[in-house]
Amino acid sequence: MSSILVLLFSLAFLCGRTYPLSLSLSQLSPPSKAPPANTPAIPTSGVDSPSRTWSWRGCSVRYVKKLSSSSASSLGSVVLIHGFGGNCDHWRRNLQPLADSGLDVYAIDLLGYGFSEKRNPAELREARGPDGKMVNGEVGRDFSDLPERYNGGKDVVGPFGAVGSTPFVSMTHPIKSAYNFYTWAEQTSDFISEVVKDPRGCHLVCNSIGSCVGLQVAIDRPDLAKSVAILDPSLRMLNVKRQSPFFTPFVSLFQKFLRESAAGKAFFGNVATAKTVRSVLEQAYCDSSQVSEELVECILRPGKTAGATEVFLDFISYSGGPLPEEQLKIISTEGSSVPVAIGWGAADPWEPVTREFGEFECVKRFQVFDGVGHCPQDENPAVVNDFVVQFIDDVLTAKS
Repeated sequence: MSSILVLLFSLAFLCGRTYPLSLSLSQLSPPSKAPPANTPAIPTSGVDSPSRTWSWRGCSVRYVKKLSSSSASSLGSVVLIHGFGGNCDHWRRNLQPLADSGLDVYAIDLLGYGFSEKRNPAELREARGPDGKMVNGEVGRDFSDLPERYNGGKDVVGPFGAVGSTPFVSMTHPIKSAYNFYTWAEQTSDFISEVVKDPRGCHLVCNSIGSCVGLQVAIDRPDLAKSVAILDPSLRMLNVKRQSPFFTPFVSLFQKFLRESAAGKAFFGNVATAKTVRSVLEQAYCDSSQVSEELVECILRPGKTAGATEVFLDFISYSGGPLPEEQLKIISTEGSSVPVAIGWGAADPWEPVTREFGEFECVKRFQVFDGVGHCPQDENPAVVNDFVVQFIDDVLTAKS
């Protein structure tokens, strides 16, 4: 979520919307015509928990936490992972209610977003932490078996091309950037191990592209994730497997042009304004009255910090990496016991409800929220908070 969505979804339309998605993604639901959700006013105080800083592999990471008010009835801990261009503040309406429900609540800014460090992508590509570990989560991973695991043939998950012939491509970032789902998954896993440190276990709740982060944690470290709830997962329309092979070279050239020329920085400077951010948010939210000055400021402020432009231009080149249905397939078929819940705003204008996701074995709950758009946790927090707590309670009951 941020002004960068203006570009991202323009590109998505160019390279994906005109062509049928595979899997078949045939059950895409049109945006709901239901009236906007009746939600309470957005609080004026924003996140009332002070920001904290954690050092991860030499990088500064911002997070907030709100501990349960009742340890006797605690459900464990939950980590909230924001969407594209978001940050901890996008969960400000969920922290206290979830804590009141018996959860120790943490929200984290992914590396490159919010008020976490935004190191230059070229520098970060080969950076190491004090312990010698690479920041880039792609480095050292064996991707050789992923064609078999993720989409090993037309009868498994794919094909994904417009005409069913797009070949499998590397799961790595096209320009080898460290700003990728594997890096963020390792960041989240280490955060659970080093900061949360809850022997009762940790649950993940994720929005938009944060969903791919949470699902990757479930794949990499099922011992750390007791459950994953994803809200309006990104369908990743810029992924090369979503594109027509005809358009792929043109999209790549346009991405490179923006990344390496002054035009990209000028574009970001023009759209990183309160007016544009408000316009984008009003597209994302079914109820535009929920787009307050506070919300605009929450999203805009981090975009004005050092390094934000470079990370933005880097991320629009991320046409590789996993798709959410590929990750759900892995969790469902490789023995992971991590249950998944999917909540989806019926009026999401960018990621229309994809009911086929609910058919994967790992998905234990699939719920559509009427009258809500792409960011249901903020537009209708009461409904989403209940959805999260009920799912976690069901998970704990099933495992008891």
